[in-house]
Amino acid sequence: MTMVRRVTVLAGLLVTLGVLSVFILREVFGTIFFAITVAYVLLPVRRWLVGRGLGPRLAAGVSTALAFIIVILVILPLGIVLYLRRGDLVALLGELPDQTVVELGGMRYVVELADVTTQVSGLAESLALSTARAAPALGFKLFLFVLLVYALLLRPGDVSSALLRPVPREYYDIVMSLHERLRSTLYAIYVLQAATAFGTFLIAYLFFWLLGYDTAFSFAVVSGILQFIPVIGPSVLVLGIGGFEVFINENTTQAILVGGLGLFFVGFLPDALIRPQLASLTAKMPGSLYFIGFVGGVLSVGVVGVIAGPVLVGLLAEVGELLADERKPHPRAD
Repeated sequence: MTMVRRVTVLAGLLVTLGVLSVFILREVFGTIFFAITVAYVLLPVRRWLVGRGLGPRLAAGVSTALAFIIVILVILPLGIVLYLRRGDLVALLGELPDQTVVELGGMRYVVELADVTTQVSGLAESLALSTARAAPALGFKLFLFVLLVYALLLRPGDVSSALLRPVPREYYDIVMSLHERLRSTLYAIYVLQAATAFGTFLIAYLFFWLLGYDTAFSFAVVSGILQFIPVIGPSVLVLGIGGFEVFINENTTQAILVGGLGLFFVGFLPDALIRPQLASLTAKMPGSLYFIGFVGGVLSVGVVGVIAGPVLVGLLAEVGELLADERKPHPRAD
């Protein structure tokens, strides 16, 4: 009885300190959250390296280095596009007419572009300068991210033991079901989406380069990032470029090439080639639920919601399935 009471008190203390930590460390909560989820995904890599003869410290270091390289490969191209291409974007917006005429169904509509151009130009400049000013803080958060991932991978057994200790044994099956759902959901986000995004980047770069766009690299980076947005994906960029070619450049042939071929090669082909190869690693979550989790998470908690939203929806779906199984009548023993 005394042991049960001690475990209960310690579990309550852990939850209390966890809530307090979220409040006090809210400025870096996103970094901590991402570090925990990345370490969770990299745990099999760390175990594989240990199984190949590497020591725990070296295996954790190699796994952390892999996470660092991947983060740099994601951040660096985006930073280049935001900072170096801001001048090109402003120059492009400066070439737009104050208004354009669109004909639909025999009717002519005048679309005012002057105010939109001014607002977008100001937003592009402020975003690029804000990114440059935030570089020191981003560097610190990157250091914190690497440190946390390494610490979590160095002794993962301690973390799992601490979390499982207050759970009664009769509930272990529920914990393991939630663990499997969490693992598969994180793999769906980090592994499958990242692999698809990288494939989209390569195909988009080749596609836009063949069509003669000087901004092929920028378009490819944006296409890869948009791949993380469920349902919509890079198709919105392809349609936007096609619309620009029609209404601004009045180049119908280029618009047809970008719109028709782009929707297939950039919007559809990476999903068709990569997703089936990795589908066995990921959660069987409907695209509609993933979209709800993504959008709801982003609107509620910002960038952290990209991961937290789908994870929460996935865990909610798992608990619903477990509850449905519990409610099924069990066969009677004769």
